[in-house]
Amino acid sequence: MNIANRLTLLRIILTFVFVFFLTFPFKGAWVLWAKVTSLVIFIFAALSDFFDGRIAHQKNMVTDFGKLMDPIADKILVLAAFTAFVQMQLIDAWMFVIIVSREILITSLRLFALNKGKVLSATKTGKHKTFYQMIVIFLILGFIVFQEIMKNFFTWNPICESIFHRGIDFVMWFIVALTLYSGFSYLWENRKIIATL
Repeated sequence: MNIANRLTLLRIILTFVFVFFLTFPFKGAWVLWAKVTSLVIFIFAALSDFFDGRIAHQKNMVTDFGKLMDPIADKILVLAAFTAFVQMQLIDAWMFVIIVSREILITSLRLFALNKGKVLSATKTGKHKTFYQMIVIFLILGFIVFQEIMKNFFTWNPICESIFHRGIDFVMWFIVALTLYSGFSYLWENRKIIATL
């Protein structure tokens, strides 16, 4: 297994560690450190996505395994983060349902195509969608860390809480719209291959 594929698998492993620190019910000052740790781990996991693709193309290490597993690893990381946000009551469940439905549909289609001997690679719109999803997750994690800093060292009141949630709602509306667009775009760009399945 080449280094690019190892980075892809590492991203999946980091996802579990990330979710643990984000959602485990730590107490006291440990809450802040856990949230900071989850943010740092997410950054490392997101960067692994950038580097595995870069290495694969520069070193001519592009494989069918990488074409299939790289976007799946991205989906595991992204969906794990959004699942945690729903559990933490930071995003609405219907937003998560739209996001996960798109991923299940496209991933199922890719697996079905693979079973027929055809590999459907990720499209540019899909890659842009994943990039912006990770940016939004980073922003929400930043909000969470900021909230914990304010609670521990300053003050946190209902006005701050309202602004906090409105900011998250704003970026999530953008992500939901982009997710829907990328899903329809993927189906359209691969319509000829899909028609032969």
